[in-house]
Amino acid sequence: MLLKPGRPTAPNLRKRTNNYKHNIVTMNREHQIKLFACRASVEFAKKVAEHLNLTLGDSETLTFSDGEFQPAYLESVRGATVFIIQSTFPPTDNLMELLLMCDAARRASAHQVVAVMPYFGWARQDRKDRPRVSIGAKLVANLLHAAGCDRVMTCDLHADQIQGFFDFPVDHLYASSVFVPYIKSLNIENLAIAAPDMGGAKRALAFAKHLQCPVIICHKSREKANVVGSITAIGEVEGKNVVIVDDMIDTAGTLTKAANVLKDMGAVSVRACATHPVFSGEAYKRIAESALEEVIVTDTIPLSDKPENDKSKITVCSMTEIFAKVINKVYNYEPISTEFIY
Repeated sequence: MLLKPGRPTAPNLRKRTNNYKHNIVTMNREHQIKLFACRASVEFAKKVAEHLNLTLGDSETLTFSDGEFQPAYLESVRGATVFIIQSTFPPTDNLMELLLMCDAARRASAHQVVAVMPYFGWARQDRKDRPRVSIGAKLVANLLHAAGCDRVMTCDLHADQIQGFFDFPVDHLYASSVFVPYIKSLNIENLAIAAPDMGGAKRALAFAKHLQCPVIICHKSREKANVVGSITAIGEVEGKNVVIVDDMIDTAGTLTKAANVLKDMGAVSVRACATHPVFSGEAYKRIAESALEEVIVTDTIPLSDKPENDKSKITVCSMTEIFAKVINKVYNYEPISTEFIY
């Protein structure tokens, strides 16, 4: 993908001389685009840069013996539109590194600073669901604003209303742009889309609309965080090839339990489709031992490189081309609504 050259140039400026005559000073230089990667998303950023026919900007991170670190740009960003790519999955260093990169770009006189966050961490903390807890998603939004960020680009927020936590533009992309074509390519008969819980019903309905198939809703009760009590399914399951859709897979407890329940209720096959492969705890083991035939995820979070983690059931669909298209359109002041099919 080539960046379009027709981006508006800086306006003509007038400069008053000592004898009060007006001279027109024309600024012919366009704002440059600069792509930088933080350490947790280097591979993702490299692929985005390839789609744009660009090279990643040069930066480094100095780490002190106590664990403190200091990112730095090794090239000028003055007057440039700077895109900083980093998913903020644990540890918290990933979020802190992104904030420091935004702050450094602002202090180096960047024209605009855009945080490209394929995975927006702390999104599950979008409200006070019990007394005396923080709203982490709002806090992260405030931190990005304080760090000098002008815009955020992210994918499949845990709750759409998180966009309202920001006082600047948020480009919210959907992984359905890559999932729906992939599911269609499988040519699955008697397809049904399932939501793993009541909160995922809207997402499941959107997928079902594009794939023209029925919806199954799973109802779960939790004993505590990351521990599922029981799951029941509402809808016609018997004889169906079911695809469970969700925004993330963390411990895979809910997902694998739902898959086993659907299989016991007569489903011919069960697949899962989730944007963010957090895969904490025993997620890989649970998926390998479950009734799931395939788990389809994106590359917003890199998969573990540990050899003991069984990834044989996992298929990765890349979001890098979608992000590259939107970065190009944002840079050229073009509408991005055509990239949304959710």
